[in-house]
Amino acid sequence: MQVEYKKEDKQLLLKIEEEIDHHSSGKIRKRADYEIQLHIPKKVIFDFTNVTFMDSSGIGMLIGRYKLASMLRWKS
Repeated sequence: MQVEYKKEDKQLLLKIEEEIDHHSSGKIRKRADYEIQLHIPKKVIFDFTNVTFMDSSGIGMLIGRYKLASMLRWKS
């Protein structure tokens, strides 16, 4: 997964270039959590341009990252 962070905008871009299923969503979740906690961005953008498949575990992973980013933003 490629990660870009724009400091002036406090924007985190996560480019995912693989299928998102039960097996890969855990790896993506760990990396996304690390980047979100490291930067505490105002905006988190997931780029799914090159994703060919996503199951319900991918949707759950997204909802969890939304909750994490919202919680950290509220605390800071």
